Amino acid sequence: MTTLIITPTYNERPNIETLLERLAAILPQAHVLVVDDNSPDGTGEYVKGRAAEEDWIHLIQRESKQGLGTAYCAGFTWALQHNYDIVVQMDADLSHDPAQIPGLLAYIGDYDLVLGSRYIKGVNIVNWPLSRLILSWSANIYAKIVTGVRVADLTGGFKCWRREVLADLEIETLRSEGYAFQIETTFRAHRLGYRIKETPIVFVDRTEGDSKMSKGIILEAVWMVIRLKLGALRDGARQRSRRKDRVEEDTAV
Repeated sequence: MTTLIITPTYNERPNIETLLERLAAILPQAHVLVVDDNSPDGTGEYVKGRAAEEDWIHLIQRESKQGLGTAYCAGFTWALQHNYDIVVQMDADLSHDPAQIPGLLAYIGDYDLVLGSRYIKGVNIVNWPLSRLILSWSANIYAKIVTGVRVADLTGGFKCWRREVLADLEIETLRSEGYAFQIETTFRAHRLGYRIKETPIVFVDRTEGDSKMSKGIILEAVWMVIRLKLGALRDGARQRSRRKDRVEEDTAV
């Protein structure tokens, strides 16, 4: 099966070269798609030069900074258009270790979505301050309780998808970013009945570049979880109503 690795970038020039070299060494048959938001530090230009010489590297270079969620949506759409069977999403800042991708791929034959989980076996995060760790841990507990999705790491961004799931997600309707995007996509896969597997990873905080986390991203995730739950309740009510109508029609007949 053909595999595409998607990684969004914004000012990741110190990391992207290392990431590409490690991916080439670990997964020589895979292709890589970089979705760059016109990075001022030249990330996109570097990838463009590599892509011109190496056919396993691809680039979507957007005109401005548009956010993580829309970058993945663009990447997912591109992957479907180019008929890849498996899509891996990962950060470009080396916090997601390329050496752990084979561990995700090992389960994709039996599952539809494989999540690299920081919390499935204890807490596997290196170099985060305590405040950031508490925020992430609390966000996952909150999201799991409200949505009902029994996944330990709903906010993680290291994922492996079968193309069938992406084709069914209604990518064009996804609007969230950051934490919220990760929760929303996993929630949709769960609601559609796809098989989800968590496998442990070790997450190491970036050593180069700046974090893209903001208060806006956190607040969006809080409200997104509520919207997802309310939407699920509305869908359930409509389904029950349709079932009731069908029973009444059958009884009348």
